[in-house]
Amino acid sequence: MWALHLTESRTLAPVELPEPTPPGPGEVQVAIGAIALNHIDVWGWRGMAFAKRTLPIVVGAEAAGTVVAVGVGVGGGLAPGRVVALYGADTCGVCGPCRAGRDNFCENVGGLRGFNIDGFARERVNIAARLAVRAPDGVCVDAAACAPITYGTVEHMLFDNAKLASGQTILVQAGGSGIGTAAIQLAKAVGATVIATVGSDAKAAKARDLGADHVVNYREERFEAVVRRLTGKEGVDVVFEHVGADTFAQSMFSLKRGGVLVTCGSTTGVSAEINLYMLFQRQLRLIGSFGCTLRNLRGALDKMAAGIARPVVDSTVGLANIDHALARLESRDVFGKILITP
Repeated sequence: MWALHLTESRTLAPVELPEPTPPGPGEVQVAIGAIALNHIDVWGWRGMAFAKRTLPIVVGAEAAGTVVAVGVGVGGGLAPGRVVALYGADTCGVCGPCRAGRDNFCENVGGLRGFNIDGFARERVNIAARLAVRAPDGVCVDAAACAPITYGTVEHMLFDNAKLASGQTILVQAGGSGIGTAAIQLAKAVGATVIATVGSDAKAAKARDLGADHVVNYREERFEAVVRRLTGKEGVDVVFEHVGADTFAQSMFSLKRGGVLVTCGSTTGVSAEINLYMLFQRQLRLIGSFGCTLRNLRGALDKMAAGIARPVVDSTVGLANIDHALARLESRDVFGKILITP
């Protein structure tokens, strides 16, 4: 079967691998239909691994496909022909956090697919049935491929961590990114006022079309000044951060007293200065968020089925163009998701 390897020289190369064995007890075999690119793919491509790994490795952290075979004991509607979204962390399913539904706190996680263990950029994969989440009827493979990281991460950030609610105001950084477009949609769906930052006027128009109430081109205006003006100098209830060093201090300044900054990324650097006086005097809350739970993934798929979550696809390309696609993602020359299809 085909697969895409990241080699020791950090190049991406198509390879042939042995076909997978029939799925074992509690496993399903999935034919991969679409792979969604994320910055974690860029980090792996550039060698920025924060955990041990051995190269070459099959890439692809976020994907969906169709069940082609099931092992003994598999139920839950995971019959051949069903579309499933694939949870990318190799969690154990038996530790305390896993049993409590806090999958992204697994005490025995085997790694992250596509980053430090083999990922989903291959023809077929065997995976534990509990990590293959059935998509509701009407949710296609391309949409389901955006659920495990893109929408699942945002679900966890906004609702589990930041507790975003109707009537609140949120600042969404990098509103043209994959998770930025998801955050705009999901925040508007609960009745929040959305201020989004983007890097061009063209992206600003698209962000407004998604539902953003106010859009700031950060290349032309200081977003924190615009936020203070729009909120009568009060600030926002929530900041959705994932940019990192370039925006972190200004994001904190954009918060109202008692506001929440939730972050899941650091695409411009992993170190940032924090104004401690502002932190305690204004009683701010800074929350780190990583990945999502299986419950978040199911919730994202349900919202897709209901039309609340509508994945924004920048482009769909073949495996031969993945280097160019990753370079575009790295340079922020995208609006929404880039999908890789066989």
